[in-house]
Amino acid sequence: MSKDSPLRPPANKAGKRISFALAIAVHLVLAGFLFYGVRWQTKSTDAVEVELVRAVPAPAPAAPIAVPPAPTPEPAPTPVPVPEPKPLPPPPKPDIAIKEKEKPKPPPKPEPVPAPARVDPFQEQLKREAEQLTQRKQVDSAAQELAQMKASQAAASRNKAMADYLGRIRGKIRGNIVVPPEVKGNPEAVFDVTQLPSGEIVTVRLKRSSGHTALDAAIERAILKSNPLPKPEPADLFSRSLELRFKPLVD
Repeated sequence: MSKDSPLRPPANKAGKRISFALAIAVHLVLAGFLFYGVRWQTKSTDAVEVELVRAVPAPAPAAPIAVPPAPTPEPAPTPVPVPEPKPLPPPPKPDIAIKEKEKPKPPPKPEPVPAPARVDPFQEQLKREAEQLTQRKQVDSAAQELAQMKASQAAASRNKAMADYLGRIRGKIRGNIVVPPEVKGNPEAVFDVTQLPSGEIVTVRLKRSSGHTALDAAIERAILKSNPLPKPEPADLFSRSLELRFKPLVD
């Protein structure tokens, strides 16, 4: 634009907005008048309608309708007497009295731990020696008992063998005795016999008489006739001197 042309005033935006709002409001008011005017003209008037009815003769009375008799009510059932509930017995009284709460016991005091005893080496040595001595005594006692038992068994065995040896000697001599008929009873005669290891008889001597000379002589003759005597078994049972007892009936 040239400098010679006139200046235009700035556009008023606020005025345009107001004009636009007023135009809308006018149109709304006009539309309202038109709407209510048309409705008022088209509204119909209220009409009263009357219906003319001709009189009609009254109808004849209707025949009575038979009503059936009412049913006889059944007798009500006799009520069963309900036993009255027995009164509950009174609750038993507690026979245990509530004990007072026991006071908590104080915790036990820890027992003092004794101090370990002081070990004396000398006393320990004496104790060990005493135990060893006791053990040795027990061993010696057991060994002694065993030895005594063995000796007793050996003696019993030897005595049995000796009794068997002497029994064989007496048996041989008894087979050679001729008892005199005049001997009465059962008298005993004792003789000492000396022999050799081979069983040969060296001497025969009457040690105690039976009281009958004929019986003593008959026993001596039987001993000499039994020469040699049986040998012992085992050989260590041999005895140079023997004491032999004889009875006519029982040895």
